[in-house]
Amino acid sequence: MVLFNSAIHPLGKALDYSALNNNAISNNIANANIPNYNAEKVSFKNVLDDSLHQQTNQRTHPKHCTFSSAAQAAAETNRMQTTYNHNGKNVDMDKEMADLAENQIYYQSTVDNLNNKFSLLHAAIKGGS
Repeated sequence: MVLFNSAIHPLGKALDYSALNNNAISNNIANANIPNYNAEKVSFKNVLDDSLHQQTNQRTHPKHCTFSSAAQAAAETNRMQTTYNHNGKNVDMDKEMADLAENQIYYQSTVDNLNNKFSLLHAAIKGGS
């Protein structure tokens, strides 16, 4: 018997992504004045691939696409293609602050969605009253 439906696990992974992204943005802001510091970013694609490959997938018809078994780990990568300042660092504070605000909104909406799922489960356990 599955107690939690398939929507709760991806929401948990979304919170993991948001926390990892927040950590990378915080590092960028904290190290903004360090010469030759390369800004970090979190690749959403890696987090999504990791989440999708942890689920059990089954082909129901031979003509359906196959599922890849190689999952990539969620990773922080450095943005090395750009330089914004004369000392070699590539941290743009305006962009980092905008990314931080966007990540906070993403995190809060994910928490709200997760709270709604748990409220539905709570109502079902109580009998809907």
